[in-house]
Amino acid sequence: MDTTLNQRPLMMSIAAVERDTGLSKDTLRVWERRYAFPQPVRDAQGERCYPLDQIEKLRLIKRLLDVGHRPSRLVGLPMDDLQALSERSADAQGLSGPTRRRGPGRTEADTDYTEAVPRNGRAHLLSCDSAPTWNERSQADQPHPWVDLCLAHVDKHDPLALRTDLARGLSHLGLARFIAELASPLLVAIGNGWLRGRFQIYQEHWVSHYVQQTLHAAIQAFPLPRAAVTPRVLLSTLPGEHHSLGLLMVESWLCLEEAQPINLGPQTPMWDLVHAVQTCQADVVALSFSPHAPPQMIQDGLSDLRSKLPSKVELWVGGSHPMLQRKPPEGVQVIHDMSGLSSAIALWRARHGQPRP
Repeated sequence: MDTTLNQRPLMMSIAAVERDTGLSKDTLRVWERRYAFPQPVRDAQGERCYPLDQIEKLRLIKRLLDVGHRPSRLVGLPMDDLQALSERSADAQGLSGPTRRRGPGRTEADTDYTEAVPRNGRAHLLSCDSAPTWNERSQADQPHPWVDLCLAHVDKHDPLALRTDLARGLSHLGLARFIAELASPLLVAIGNGWLRGRFQIYQEHWVSHYVQQTLHAAIQAFPLPRAAVTPRVLLSTLPGEHHSLGLLMVESWLCLEEAQPINLGPQTPMWDLVHAVQTCQADVVALSFSPHAPPQMIQDGLSDLRSKLPSKVELWVGGSHPMLQRKPPEGVQVIHDMSGLSSAIALWRARHGQPRP
């Protein structure tokens, strides 16, 4: 039950709490009635206001909801128990923090993205000791000096240094290893840090932005493919799945494989996907799913899309959703990592008598 505000400092309105935590106003009101938490006070206008200690708890609850916990289990727990549960949840998902190592020294403060990928050859781009995973988590427990260097910039709230060292990492590693040894494990580490409370949402956002910017620069450095290059792979996510960084990594890998990616971005409506397949003469539709996508949406969406696509058009799916470990709907191929993506492209070309360009 809420009480009357009596000059209590550092309060936030319900609208501000919604923006800060990602929990809707309706959710906050329902929890207030159902679980007696949060417990807002009222300002002079009778509007709900929330003290900072409750907002901190709401942030932690939201992090746990995003990895699959139920509100009925969480809302009544004290902060210490929530924090312990957050630690266990991170460990259970394989989100252990990266090994602390001294990263490579910085010597080029003004590296330009357009110079990160040489235009005069692909040998450096293709150098890769191990293929990166479409499911990023399998990389999380491996030591990556470049990741530690970038995480230090995030801790120091230094986007410019992060941007510089992402470009340096791309130039030093080449695109394939950049995805495997920097981009993927960095994003895993940021997710880990967010779950544990080390990083805030805004830090996750600017890290994702600069990783995307670096990948875009790498893709732009490739020569445009000839119109006849195959397979043509249409990339997107289903409505409700707004994560797009996985698509960009796959687009980058398809460029390395000299396929022809057509990235529609996230959340393409079903019939627009089908129409795009026809107009772009796509050979494959590739969809990405984050671990937070509703399982029923994946199951129903894949079955529905498969039924609407021509039989000759293949449907590939990847991502870190647990449901993708199960048997997929008929006519759907699950690709678990970038090595598997390379194999799928090679098999497609073999079936269609299309040599690599």
